[in-house]
Amino acid sequence: MREPFFNHIRNADWLNSSRVRGYAFILGIASLALMVNSFLKAMGVDGTDFLAFWGAGHVAIAGEPAAAYDLAVQESVQTGTGSKGWFAFVNPPPFLFAAAPFGALPFPAAWIAWVVLTFAAWSWASISASARLWPLVLVFPGALLAAGHAQTGLLTGALLVGGAVLLDKRPASAGLLLGALIIKPHLALLVPFWLAGAGKWRAFVAAGASAVGLMLLSWAVFGLDTMIAYTSSWDASRLIMASDDAEFYLRMATPYSQLRLFMPTSFALAVNLACALAMMALAFTAWRRMGRDCLASGSLVLAATALASPYLFNYDLPFLILPLLWLVREGLRGGFRPYEKLLLVALFFAPYATRAAALPLGVNLMPLASIALVWLVWSRGGAAKQPL
Repeated sequence: MREPFFNHIRNADWLNSSRVRGYAFILGIASLALMVNSFLKAMGVDGTDFLAFWGAGHVAIAGEPAAAYDLAVQESVQTGTGSKGWFAFVNPPPFLFAAAPFGALPFPAAWIAWVVLTFAAWSWASISASARLWPLVLVFPGALLAAGHAQTGLLTGALLVGGAVLLDKRPASAGLLLGALIIKPHLALLVPFWLAGAGKWRAFVAAGASAVGLMLLSWAVFGLDTMIAYTSSWDASRLIMASDDAEFYLRMATPYSQLRLFMPTSFALAVNLACALAMMALAFTAWRRMGRDCLASGSLVLAATALASPYLFNYDLPFLILPLLWLVREGLRGGFRPYEKLLLVALFFAPYATRAAALPLGVNLMPLASIALVWLVWSRGGAAKQPL
C-alpha cells in the first residue's frame, strides 16, 4: 500500500493536461474577482504604486517632465486623485515614454489601460515561447500579483521573455527589447553576460544601442532639466534601501532583503554580491550548458535574474514564466523527473504565495524558490543539449 501511495505522489500522474486546463479555468475565474478587488483598493484612500507612474506621466504630458522627480509636485498631483498616499517616481527618464500616454487619462481609466495593455504584451511574449501551454500563462500567479499592483513587472517581463523568444531568429530585435530594460536596469544585470557568452554580438550591440538611444532620446525630448532631476531621485532610492522597516524587506524577494532582517547590512550585501557574481558566471556559461538553445539558455538566465539584484519585489517576477514553461515543455517531451511535477506546481504559485505568507511568517521564502528554479533548469541542461 505504501509504495503505490508514494509513487502516486512522486510521479503525480493524476496531474494530466485535462486537469491542468480545468484548474486553470477555476484559477482564471478567481483571478478576475481578485483583479476587481485590486482595482477597488487602488481607487481608495490608501493609494497604489501606479500613482507614481500616472503622476509622472501626467506632468510629462503637460510639458513639465522634470516635475516627475519633484516630490512636492508629485504629492500634489497624486493626492489630487483622492488618495491620501503618494509615491516617489524613481525610474529613469526613458520610462516617461511609457508613462506619458497613461498620464493623459483619468486615473481610473489609466489604471485599467495599464494593466490590460501590459498584461497583453506579457501574455503575447510568453505564449510565443510555448503556444501549447497558453492556459498556464494566462493564470500565472506572478503575473496576477504584478497586475494587482499595476506595477512594471508585466512590462519588464514582456521585454525579458520577448528578448529570449526572439534571440534565435531575430537577434537584433531581441537586443532592442532587452536594451529597453534601461527603464529598470537592475533586471538586465545578467543580459550582457548571457549575450557575450553566447556570442550573440548582433543582439549585444543592439541592446547597447537601444539603452543608449533611449537615454539620448529622452534627453532630446524631455530636456536636460529632466535628466538632472532624475539624479535627485537617487537620494529617495538610497533612503528606501537604508530603511529599517521590516515590512518593506518582507515585501522584497532577494537574498539581501531577507538576510537584512537578521544580519548586518554589510553582511547581507556581501552575500547578495557573491550570489550576483555566481549568477553572472552562470549566465555566461548558459549557452553551452543548455545545448546552444536560445530558449533554454534564456530560461536559465531569467531564473537566475531573480537572484542577481538586491532590489527586487515579488511583483517584478512575471519573467519567471519562461523557465517554468520550458521545464513543463521538457517534461512533456522527455518525461518528468520524480517529484518534478509537484515542485513545478509549488514554483508556479511561489511569487504570489511567498508574498502572501511573508508577513505572517516573518520571512519571504521567494529566494529559496528562485534557487530551486535555477537548479531545476540547470540540471535539465544536459538533457537539453543538442549535437554541436
